[in-house]
Amino acid sequence: MSDSLSYRASGVDIDAADDAKERIKAHVLSTLTAGTRGEFGGFGGMFRVPTDVPKPVLVASADGVGTKLKVAIEAGKHDTVGHDLVNHCVNDILVQGASPLFFLDYVAFGTLDPAAVEGVVAGVAAGCRENGCALLGGETAEMPGVYTPPDYDLAGFIVGYVDEDAILGAQRVRAGDVLVGLESSGLHTNGFSLARRIVSDRMKLGVHDAFPGGDTTVGDALLAVHRSYLRTLKPVLSKVHAMAHITGGGIPGNLNRALPTDVDAVVDTASWKIPNLFQQLERAGSVDRREMFRTFNMGVGMIVIAAASDATNVIEAAGGAGVRAWPLGDVRPGTGQVILN
Repeated sequence: MSDSLSYRASGVDIDAADDAKERIKAHVLSTLTAGTRGEFGGFGGMFRVPTDVPKPVLVASADGVGTKLKVAIEAGKHDTVGHDLVNHCVNDILVQGASPLFFLDYVAFGTLDPAAVEGVVAGVAAGCRENGCALLGGETAEMPGVYTPPDYDLAGFIVGYVDEDAILGAQRVRAGDVLVGLESSGLHTNGFSLARRIVSDRMKLGVHDAFPGGDTTVGDALLAVHRSYLRTLKPVLSKVHAMAHITGGGIPGNLNRALPTDVDAVVDTASWKIPNLFQQLERAGSVDRREMFRTFNMGVGMIVIAAASDATNVIEAAGGAGVRAWPLGDVRPGTGQVILN
């Protein structure tokens, strides 16, 4: 019949979905670990519960990469945001002392682009391989009328584990502890709505233009992969009391989550040089310094809280892994506040 409808005519292309699935198969299989059970393409992913710790506790988290996706779309480079997604989630459970077991991803398009799907999943797989976790499953959705091409959305879900007696957190923090800062690799995955506005409206730059004060393009500067701190910190987790992954809200909005109510964290903001990327954004956008610290990580991707006697071990472990770390401040009696000095 001339007026008959089809799924494709309604905006959903099953052939494109099959193409995407075939493209990502090798990437997914490259991440499988000893605990993985089942085959590629199952309705649910399966993973054997670990038995190498006496009292295993599962730790789960979910996140996205925000409007960093817009930069990836403009640059036509999709793998970095997939890698970002995994590393961000890995860091979120690392602060409780957890190691990742498996990861799930979700990508939703207005019009499915198999090449973009492959790029994203290739990045997710690279992140999973870096962090020793299996890409256990996921979903690729085509949703015409919800997303306008070439836009898409991306989310990730991670499950890890930690021995119950080794869980890190505010309950371990004491006055006299030391703050150790670990260097970020750039914006990571937060603050992009402000950063993109400054770059486009104030700097008048596109993704392929040179970024001021550096030797890279705007796209490469903004798309630098969110650093994972798992390999850096895992060897010294027994010497750590708590950690704060510096994401949305900056240092003040994340370090406070690692504090009990009877101490303050005093951060020495002169203890490190603010990287050029943040300096340029601050200058071009005429952004108040306090707003900068509430929006961006300002060069600090993770803060470790440890006993003063163990801080050197953390700094040396980071240096051995190629990550710069330094004494960032200390913990003092107080009321659970973060003080930027």
